Amino acid sequence: MAGPSDVEQVVRTRLRSLRHTLGLSLDELAARANLSPSTISRVETGRRTISLDILVPLAAALQVDLDALLDVHDDDDVVIRPTPSTSGKRTTWMLNRPTASTIAIKMRLEPTRRRPEPRVHPGHDWFFVLEGRVRLSLGERDITIDTGEAAEFATMTPHAIAALDGPAELIMIFDRDGQHAHVHRDTAGRTRR
Repeated sequence: MAGPSDVEQVVRTRLRSLRHTLGLSLDELAARANLSPSTISRVETGRRTISLDILVPLAAALQVDLDALLDVHDDDDVVIRPTPSTSGKRTTWMLNRPTASTIAIKMRLEPTRRRPEPRVHPGHDWFFVLEGRVRLSLGERDITIDTGEAAEFATMTPHAIAALDGPAELIMIFDRDGQHAHVHRDTAGRTRR
């Protein structure tokens, strides 16, 4: 666990880095945060203690949450080790951590005789076909997406995805609203997709 001085150093580094990434001078950031340029300089260099009355306006001016500035979780293990989860003719692998705001999964679809039932849910979906071909039923339309192509759509339109002619593999990205439609719990409490 990081100590107070470690947290302060991380925050100072993040503040300076965000300012540089956004291309802001000390004067420009000071105007946005309603602080003096010298105050911001002293915070960045460690000559001034970081306090909430300084940190809150800086975070707002840099368009970042306080949580993001203060997060010092250990990121030594950045590798995600997906495990397959199968439900019917669909196998999925979660490609991100459960706490992420955006969900990424790899999905393998086997062809079926029955067309999947179209669903609606709040949010937005995006997928890329790694291998095979899929049919995206979107409202009244059937759209074929081939290997190397992608689709993006609003999910309040009834939609369903099915493999065509053989197995298909996709990478899907959706927001938390989409997670509720794509990731379910089975009766044993295990996550299934």
